[in-house]
Order: sequence, then structure tokens, then C-alpha cells
Amino acid sequence: MQIGIDSFAAAYTDSSLAEGTSDRLRNLVEQIEHADQVGLDVFGIGEHHRRDYLDSAPAVILGAAAARTQRIRLTSAVTVLSSADPVRVFQNFATLDLLSQGRAEMVVGRGSFIDSFPLFGFKLEDYDSLFAEKLDLLLKIRENENVHWSGKHRAALTGQGIYPRPVQNPLPIWLGVGGTPKSFARAGALGLPLMVAIIGGETRRFRPLIDLYRETGKRYGHSPDRLRVGVHSLGYVAPTTQQAVDDFFPGYARAFASVAKERGWPAVTRADFDAQRAPEGALLVGNADEVVEKIVRHSEALGGISRLTFQMNAASLSHAKLMRAIEAIGTRVAPAVRQRLAEKSSLGERAVS
Repeated sequence: MQIGIDSFAAAYTDSSLAEGTSDRLRNLVEQIEHADQVGLDVFGIGEHHRRDYLDSAPAVILGAAAARTQRIRLTSAVTVLSSADPVRVFQNFATLDLLSQGRAEMVVGRGSFIDSFPLFGFKLEDYDSLFAEKLDLLLKIRENENVHWSGKHRAALTGQGIYPRPVQNPLPIWLGVGGTPKSFARAGALGLPLMVAIIGGETRRFRPLIDLYRETGKRYGHSPDRLRVGVHSLGYVAPTTQQAVDDFFPGYARAFASVAKERGWPAVTRADFDAQRAPEGALLVGNADEVVEKIVRHSEALGGISRLTFQMNAASLSHAKLMRAIEAIGTRVAPAVRQRLAEKSSLGERAVS
């Protein structure tokens, strides 16, 4: 299993505005560099267009990180494709792939906020058709240097060349999804790897949707090794459970209160948080041993996952706390998860034989 970090480049920390926005981005690049040094597999940068975040141009941040890393894969988390130009998206990530010598990926999705739609002149009523059309174009660009394509929401392409071309062929594109069955089935039909955002509830409730993805992929003739499943989870690791909870909960509560106010949801309570930390709950917050057990349990509940990424800065944690957590995940959590999964796989093979 690949294990990594996703960041939304929060503009604020638990020390409020003690750091300027320039320092926040410099620290973020340092976090990516540290994740590379401690052996993590992937680092993702989200895309938002609001005051709370500094990640409106994820490929630029990842490009800065490419120059300071050697091995870690660099991805979006997610690219809001519905309000983007697929030509420009491909060019940005192909350039990142060249800079990183073949370590770029992208996770494309429709996004959980709507700010980019009015910003770039798109209509919310076209939410789904925009994504379907632009995903079709993006995949055609990936497959063809010269593209012939026409659609409803963008000017046609009549054989123009799309440059530069990436090192990787094909450039990895994951489909980021929430809880909509149609999205899982679409990923399966296209044979795209799936990144599932599981930020609440019980993780196992996503199993029917992941089964739908795998069944659809098989029906469309895609091999099982192509149908990879990743999970994006809110999480944080500290030396003790109490410290993890004390560090994470205040910022988590503030962040969810803000979203709840926008969307008319009930405010999150400490009881809600504790329920999410329970064995079947989605949150990966605790000491290293607890988090290892929970990741293994989640993978089993979902029929096996290929990648798991921690989203920690929803809690507005300081740079120092994030650096310590990245080190713990890289040096303690990731090796232990891989060992546990390898042992289970070996036991399964012996049982079959």
C-alpha cells in the first residue's frame, strides 16, 4: 500500500496569523520535502478558490516541490476539472512530470466547493455535464498528441498538438469521488484508478460503491490490477492518543463549523468527533499503533486498497506539528502497515496452497 499526505494549503494555523502567506507556502514545500525524506510515497495538493486556502494553483506548488524531492510522487488532490480547461490541466501536469522526472499524477474530480464555477464563468446547472465532457477531452489528450474533439462547453480541437508530452505514458489520472454511485461506475467503465474521499461516517459503508466500481470495470474488460482504490482520510498522528486528540480537535471543529454554517448542517460536537475516532469511524487520529490498526481494518473492510493519504491541515495545525506527524507516518505508520499487509497476504497464500 502506498501511504502519503494531502494538503489544502490552509492559510491559517493554530497560531492564527503568526505566519504570513508566503511563509505558509514555503513551509508547505518543506513538508513535501520532509515526506520524501521519511519514505512516504505520495503528496497531494488540493485546489480551492477561497480565502481559507492557498492552493488555487496546485501545479505551481508541486513544481516547487519537484526541485527539492527525489522519489515521492506529486499529485493534485483534487483538480477541479469541471471549471478548468483540460488542455491547460494536461500541460501543467505534463510539465510537472518533466520537472520531477516522471513522478507527476493528477486526481480529477468535481470538487466539494462551488467557488470556481462563478469565478471562471460556468453554470452550476451544468455541474455534471461539464465534468463528463472535460474528462473525455482530458483522456483524449493523454492518448493523442494531436487531438480531434468537439463538445458543448469548449471550442473544438481540430488536430492541434498538445505540448509538452510527459515522461510517463500514460500520465496517471485518478478519479476523485465522494459518495455518488454514478461516479464510481464511471471510474470503473473508464478503467481509471479511484480515489475515495472518506471524511465521515463508517468507512465500511463505502464497500458497496467500491464493489460497484470493480464490477463495472470487470464488465468493461479492465484487468483487476488497473482498478486500484485509494482513500483520502482526515487523520493525524502524535506520540499519544490524548495529544493527537488535543491537537486535532479544536481546528477540526472550527473547520467543520464553517462548512456547516454554509451548508445548513448541524455543528460538529466532541461526541461526533469521538464517534469518528471509534474503530469503525473514518478519522485516523491517534498514536501510531492505533492508526496502523485502523488502516489495516479499513483496507480489509473495503476489499483491499492501494493508497491511503492523510489530510491533516483541515485542523489548522502548525508547521512544527505537521512536520512531526509526517515523520511519524513515514517512519512508524507506513512501515508497520506494509508489514502487517504483507503478513496477511503471506498467510492467505499459504492457506490457499
